[in-house]
Amino acid sequence: SFFLSSRSMLCGRLQANRVFSCNLSDVRRAAQRCFSYSPPAMIGVAIDLVDEPGALANVTAVLAKHNVSVSAIESRVNPLPPHEQLFHTHMIASWDDPSTTELISELKAHSTAVYKLPPASAPWFPRHVTDIDQFSRSTLDAGTDLESSHPGFSDQEYRKRRDSIVAHANSYSSGQKIPEVKYTEQDVQTWGTVYKKLSSLYPWYACQEHNDSWAELEKAGIYSPDRIPQLQEISEFLKSKTGFTLRPVTGLLSARDFLAALAFRVFFSTQYIRHHSAPMYTPEPDVCHELMGHVPMFANPDFAEFTQQIGLASLGASDEVVEKLATTYWFSAEFGLLWEKGEIRAYGAGVLSSYGELLHATSPTNSEIEIRPWDPFQAAYQKYPITTMQPVYYAASSLSDAKEKMKRFASQIERPFNVHYDHEHQVVLTDRSVIGRPVGLRWKAESSDQRVQL
Repeated sequence: SFFLSSRSMLCGRLQANRVFSCNLSDVRRAAQRCFSYSPPAMIGVAIDLVDEPGALANVTAVLAKHNVSVSAIESRVNPLPPHEQLFHTHMIASWDDPSTTELISELKAHSTAVYKLPPASAPWFPRHVTDIDQFSRSTLDAGTDLESSHPGFSDQEYRKRRDSIVAHANSYSSGQKIPEVKYTEQDVQTWGTVYKKLSSLYPWYACQEHNDSWAELEKAGIYSPDRIPQLQEISEFLKSKTGFTLRPVTGLLSARDFLAALAFRVFFSTQYIRHHSAPMYTPEPDVCHELMGHVPMFANPDFAEFTQQIGLASLGASDEVVEKLATTYWFSAEFGLLWEKGEIRAYGAGVLSSYGELLHATSPTNSEIEIRPWDPFQAAYQKYPITTMQPVYYAASSLSDAKEKMKRFASQIERPFNVHYDHEHQVVLTDRSVIGRPVGLRWKAESSDQRVQL
């Protein structure tokens, strides 16, 4: 686990302009007709209205007459003299359809000019939950690649078990039952040691939302110090609570891939456990980190929405924006703190799953750290270490406060389209046609004025 609302309303992007209409239900219905998923055909036109009263009403009447499903209308100033207002209109239609030709002809009758708009261009992003299957096969490093400093480096039996776990994760696809792992007695003892140590601290140092979910997991018989839970049973529990699901991963993912999965309320989780010789230490995420730190928080609706919004904001974003979002994720979902009744409590998994970090971050007498008010606009630029305890933390007044501030941050992200997530069908919809270019491509087509007059 390398480790808001982005503009999650399909018709929300207008900057200083006004949204006049959209038809989200029609976009959703069109998407339902397109499985195995490909986005519905969409076109965009820029309309230079006739300068007369009721001109816009005449255009919308034409669209209604042709039963056009409009996903977005926004006003923009023509970059060319005399700099009149153009209405960019995006709709579900195809340029190859004869009815589109008829529509354009009628629009011309109520306008000075009609221009064909090019599709938006952005780094490729998944549109359907099954698209993220490829992420688990493109990890930055595998769970079998151990550094010589790793506690289990010289333990061949331990490495053999990890190899087996990683192999099962590599063959997993969306919708399948998550493979069960047969943990050894030594593995369970390691889990139990960490479980007992951390659970003894949670009442005093973990946030209430984490403790409430922890109690539910124990009551359901999923969590105990005597067995390591399987990802499948946890995934089913989370889905019933917030719609989040887990899926196994072979190793560390890129920030772009990891965040993109969150847009679908999917969390990539490791299944291997740290080496028994150092139960309170792990150089990489393991089941103790994932299940004790992350999972209880994903059962909370505010946190679930918070993390999904980060994921939605990352879709099709530039590398620079993805880096900023990953940094805000680090200082929130991984190392975030909350104020509760005047005291600091942890909600970030990196804190909750580490005995030392939990005491380090919440101690009222620790002068070696700086706790700042949660501000994603500032946190996005804050540097951080990855091999030592954190010197800087951000504390929100509540999870709801953290979520709302993240939404405001995401709303400022520049992107040439808006996204909406259809939970029922696990599809990401866009409000205009988008061409996904390879994420490794470091250039993009000119976008200043590619309109073609019709």
